[in-house]
Amino acid sequence: MAFKGFHWQFALDAFFEKAQKVKRARRILIFSGLAVLLGGAFAWFVYIPRTQEIDRLEREIADLRQKIQVGKVWEKKLAALQNEMAEVDKEFQKAINILPNEREIPSLLAGISQLGVDSNLQFRLFSPGNEELKNFYVEIPVSVEVGGRYRDVVLFLDKVRRMERVVNIVDISLKPNAPLSADLITACKAITYRFKSKADEEKEKAQKQQQKK
Repeated sequence: MAFKGFHWQFALDAFFEKAQKVKRARRILIFSGLAVLLGGAFAWFVYIPRTQEIDRLEREIADLRQKIQVGKVWEKKLAALQNEMAEVDKEFQKAINILPNEREIPSLLAGISQLGVDSNLQFRLFSPGNEELKNFYVEIPVSVEVGGRYRDVVLFLDKVRRMERVVNIVDISLKPNAPLSADLITACKAITYRFKSKADEEKEKAQKQQQKK
């Protein structure tokens, strides 16, 4: 082992002796080349991969930030849409209260008739006419003729106006029950409305198909 160690020591001494004999300019050139080589190896195997990884992470972070911003925008839009839907639902509920469905029409008409009786009027005519289909509702005209004093007629019309359901009174005409009589015969048309049902839609389609023929 000692002999082997002796040869290593000899080789090292020979190397340093030769290095000392090399001219200074050449030594600088050699060390510069080694520095460039080591720097290039460091850049190729360490610096460039790390830089690329950093760039990739920065792009991912930027993309995530953009998605977060988009998410915040959509969150605000969603909140606005939810508020809008809540308002639409309120308006729809109001519309449901204003426009009865088909099953409620008989009770609505009975309510109008009862208002006339409560106003001390005598009904001479109360006749629902043909329904007319509109965009999303059905119009129901009712021919009305009552007898009674003027103030009672006005009271009846005011009660109808105050109903929760929509009832429009049109085509009003008044004439004395007899010459110089305080009692009047009042004729008018009461128009109420209801939501269009599926049966109404099918009926409307059939009517349009017949018109095309």
